[in-house]
Amino acid sequence: MKIELKRVYEKPAKEGGCRILVDRLWPRGVSKKDAKIDEWPKDIAPSTELRNWFSHDPDKWVEFKRRYFHELQGNKELLENIFLAAKQQPITLLYSAKDKDHNNAVALKEYIESKMK
Repeated sequence: MKIELKRVYEKPAKEGGCRILVDRLWPRGVSKKDAKIDEWPKDIAPSTELRNWFSHDPDKWVEFKRRYFHELQGNKELLENIFLAAKQQPITLLYSAKDKDHNNAVALKEYIESKMK
């Protein structure tokens, strides 16, 4: 199983496999053609309330992940689709946040990897 993370603004890699946008909102300034998105399961992203509360504040990171993981438990069907894709091919979780260490894609990757073990 190979899960990569990449900002949606970066050029797609040939070996990136299935490209999954994990943000609730479409990234600004990116055309659907240029993004080369294979899937966009909007409901896998944090709720609007959680996203607004977090506001990409690194001091809230641990609590953000706890709350987001709780939300993910209610999205079993969407997670199953990602689990299946990850078992069959490399996947790239795409995000638009500027902070590469504290964003929902990082948290989602951690969650998926913990559940796939």
